[in-house]
Amino acid sequence: MNEEVKQTVGVIGAGSWGTALAMVLARHGREVHLLAREADDAAAMQQARCNADYLPGIIFPESLNVSAMNEHVLHDCAALVIATPSSAAESVLPLAARCSGPVIGAFKGLNPDTFERADSLLLRHVGSERAALLSGPSFAVEVAHGQPTAITMAATRSALAERAASFFDDTNFRIYSSVDMVGVALGGALKNVIAIAAGIAAGLQLGHNAEAAVVTRGLAELMRLAEAAGARRETLMGLSGMGDLVLTCTGDLSRNRRLGLALAEGLNVADAKIRIGQVAEGERTARAVHRMAAEKGVEVPLMETVFQVVTGSLDAMAAVSRIMARPERREF
Repeated sequence: MNEEVKQTVGVIGAGSWGTALAMVLARHGREVHLLAREADDAAAMQQARCNADYLPGIIFPESLNVSAMNEHVLHDCAALVIATPSSAAESVLPLAARCSGPVIGAFKGLNPDTFERADSLLLRHVGSERAALLSGPSFAVEVAHGQPTAITMAATRSALAERAASFFDDTNFRIYSSVDMVGVALGGALKNVIAIAAGIAAGLQLGHNAEAAVVTRGLAELMRLAEAAGARRETLMGLSGMGDLVLTCTGDLSRNRRLGLALAEGLNVADAKIRIGQVAEGERTARAVHRMAAEKGVEVPLMETVFQVVTGSLDAMAAVSRIMARPERREF
């Protein structure tokens, strides 16, 4: 048995994704501390032995314990997973100082004001000797049920990525390592914007042809913008790029696709977010992409149109008309 299995791991963030990752970590007997923001929520989960709000009916492994945010617990952890929404990661990352081992970022997104990526945020707080990034095509409920999942762990060094991956010893949770943190971070962030467009296309009943076009042209935009920021093309064609894009654009469990579906019905962003009931990172990321693409001089018409829809300057049907009215051009 891998020596890492004997070591305790902390997970900050008791939403669907943090809970699912905690279950993977604990499935073969590892002691895992899942830290929730609210004490009442932590107590309810610990007593019920499941996350009734986000993953109802999926029982926790015996070695998974839930508590309120308690930095003292982190002293005993050999690794720490941050699985909050990207907007909350900045506030909890200082707690990483309490843990001496790898700090694994399991959040996606771009800061709309600075367009700081997940990897940059991690490296700024933790440093390259401990920072790793986990991303890829993975719906939390399927991970929690133990269904087969393949995902990417990135760090600045292969040895660190492999060490961070070794804590997840569930054979149904297969991790591939990477040293392209920029590509993994941007693949995970940008696909959410494109998924909103895919949801709009589905909601307007434009047909499978249109949805395929959204995914394909969205991938082209994702690659242009990510490569301009220093990402590697092969990363963007892998699990954390194309793989995550396909899942998020086509899967009914995708929050960002569901946001697009709601926008196609005519709901505004605020009401659409209330309907979804969970954070959809694509709205926030679209605002960052708008500025980032302009700064880098990269053309991203599909993602720019999503930005205009989520900010209320264009309705969904007008957005489709605008995209289709663009002049014809060479594909490559």
